[in-house]
Amino acid sequence: MKRKIAIQGVAGSFHDIAAKNYFKGDEQEIIPCDSFKDVFATIKKDNSVIGVIAIENTIAGSLLPNHNLLKDSGLRVMGEIKLRIEHNLVCLKGQTIEDVHDVYSHPIALMQCEDFLAQHPHLSAVESDDTAQSAKRIAENKIMGRAAICGKLAAEIYGLEILASGIETNKRNFTRFLIIGDPWTADEHLKGKTIDKSSMVFALPHEEGSLAKVLSILSYYKINLTKIQSLPIIGREWEYLFYVNLTFDNYLSYSQSLDAIRPFTKDLRILGEYVGSKEQ
Repeated sequence: MKRKIAIQGVAGSFHDIAAKNYFKGDEQEIIPCDSFKDVFATIKKDNSVIGVIAIENTIAGSLLPNHNLLKDSGLRVMGEIKLRIEHNLVCLKGQTIEDVHDVYSHPIALMQCEDFLAQHPHLSAVESDDTAQSAKRIAENKIMGRAAICGKLAAEIYGLEILASGIETNKRNFTRFLIIGDPWTADEHLKGKTIDKSSMVFALPHEEGSLAKVLSILSYYKINLTKIQSLPIIGREWEYLFYVNLTFDNYLSYSQSLDAIRPFTKDLRILGEYVGSKEQ
């Protein structure tokens, strides 16, 4: 089966790696997008397109704008993949680390490699829009004296040499990516699969104990809360949206828990029910 997959970034980016791993064995047509907004817009134009978006990182935390993009899009979460992020210092072949003076990468990637950069004070960190894009520019423009921080796949695609591998400070560096699509596409993808995870969003009355009531009900039904993220509701002072991830062993108990919490929430919306994943 051929998959059309929209990603933020270019070939060799971590989004590209996540897509290749999740849809391993399927023929893939990767559609590079400049921004996450463009990923959502691409799916809206062609409902056969599937999107891959980063939603959180174990070091940098949540990508907050993507929560709201998902909520407002009408698209559904149809899967997830957790990817181990390994950063590499790459440059044009024939150079040593002493020949390099500028290091380009995404701000989060630079932050995740702070210790390595501190050990090489002659390297000047320069923020760019994407890890793989930084590598691509070096290759296409044959820029000597410049390096990029990116994944191994980007180095291979653009013919660059890896000067140092595994330069991220924390080796438990994982990013969670969501697989998103049109509701019909999501339903087709999930046919015959055992759903054990959901993502949802709701607001709560601005009153004492409102969140505690919801959490107590979920606990009673043996629903595991794996993440909760609050974001302010624009125009409604001191009110928040709560983005929640739940895992469960029994779909019936999960459904009953939703019925039980609805009276205590406002605007509860299921963003997707899917199969949870392990790290890769």
